[in-house]
Amino acid sequence: MKLSQIAQILGAALENASPETEVTGVAAIEEAGPQQITFISNPKYASLAKSTRAAAILVTPDFPAEGRPVLRHSNPYLSFARTLELFYQVPQYATGIHPTAVIDSTAKIGTGAHIGPYVVIDSGVVIGDDAVLLAHVVIYRGARIGHRFFAHSHAQVREYCELGDDVILQNGVVIGADGFGFARDGAKGWHKIVQSGITKLADRVEVQANSTVDRASIGETVVGIDTKIDNLVQVGHGCKVGEHTMLCSQVGLGGSSHVGSNVILAGQVGVAGHLTIGDGAIATAQTGIPGDVAAGTTVSGYPAIENRQWLRAVAVFNKLPELAKAVRRLTRGTE
Repeated sequence: MKLSQIAQILGAALENASPETEVTGVAAIEEAGPQQITFISNPKYASLAKSTRAAAILVTPDFPAEGRPVLRHSNPYLSFARTLELFYQVPQYATGIHPTAVIDSTAKIGTGAHIGPYVVIDSGVVIGDDAVLLAHVVIYRGARIGHRFFAHSHAQVREYCELGDDVILQNGVVIGADGFGFARDGAKGWHKIVQSGITKLADRVEVQANSTVDRASIGETVVGIDTKIDNLVQVGHGCKVGEHTMLCSQVGLGGSSHVGSNVILAGQVGVAGHLTIGDGAIATAQTGIPGDVAAGTTVSGYPAIENRQWLRAVAVFNKLPELAKAVRRLTRGTE
């Protein structure tokens, strides 16, 4: 595919490169060759633009090209993702049901489904059109799932849970496992609280490998439209997560947390139960959140505080040994 064609598809402006250059793929900036496209979205990698051999670099409109071949776009990372789609086609799965699949006679599955080896679909399940269920997927009784459902191997949807259209479950995901609910029973130890609720995932939710979204003890655990959940994330029972939110790897939400829309919780953020995180909030990696977070704020550290305040505190923390010495010297001077 010619560079000029790619520029037209992306709506990008081509500079310092021949429109007739043939492009065969995409690659990281350090590895890209003369027939590959790469990108820069993080300014800290800008210096690598001087040494890359790429046919063109996807960059922002204000990036200093300095004679290098570039494709300018307001969102180079998104453009890079769209370019990947031009050169890599995801595997397609033929319509049909593998002979080892076990499907209850009362289950209803729409047209165009691919049901792989050893899939189990229990009684009363409803699944929409064009579903793909790969090997060893298990759908418990009464689950209701929309169109274009894609479940990778060993994903599981528990009883009576509800999933919208275009939901993707990566390998090992469990939707609707029992919430962590136990009551003290005197000397006997712990009494399990029945988890009678369900989990609901809205349209275009993706849950990545080995993550869990627990069912509610009563009511519903809800994940909103277009929210993305990374690997090894735990969403506790009764949580409400808004639309277009991102939960990165190893995030843990305590039970009954309310997370707004367009929120980003970076890796290893821990959220205590029964609190609210407002729309548009951001928590940086390893933040511990014991209380409510206001909409639109960025927080860091434990306990979570406003990000700029945390950065100042960290700068002071690194100087504590020197400050301690200075205090000791001043103290000795007053004795």
